[in-house]
Amino acid sequence: EVQLVESGGDSVQAGESLRLSCVVSGFNFDDYSVGWFRQAPGKEREGVSCINKRDGDTEYKDSVKGRFTISSDNEKHTVYLQMNSLKSEDTAVYYCAADPQLYYYCSLYDSDYDNWGQGTQVTVSS
Repeated sequence: EVQLVESGGDSVQAGESLRLSCVVSGFNFDDYSVGWFRQAPGKEREGVSCINKRDGDTEYKDSVKGRFTISSDNEKHTVYLQMNSLKSEDTAVYYCAADPQLYYYCSLYDSDYDNWGQGTQVTVSS
């Protein structure tokens, strides 16, 4: 059974940092992609960042470039999202998703992922 478990969400002030973690289990190989998505109240879910674990290639939503960094620890089966210089508009529930079909590249489209975590709340106060 595939499981993704996010952690690290919290309430912080604008300008502060958080690191989200996503532990992935149930995949019996490391060549897949993981994406981080977020959904704010009243808004559609959007892709924030993704990483292809096969070659380490990454993608970022324009509004988080230079502030967020995605990384992977294959030994721990964990993908991290380091979020610096947080803004109030980053407030959302953050989800990680994984899919073994995304072998050659990762994706910021949620429809490309079949496996999702339960989400972790990030609240940024200005």
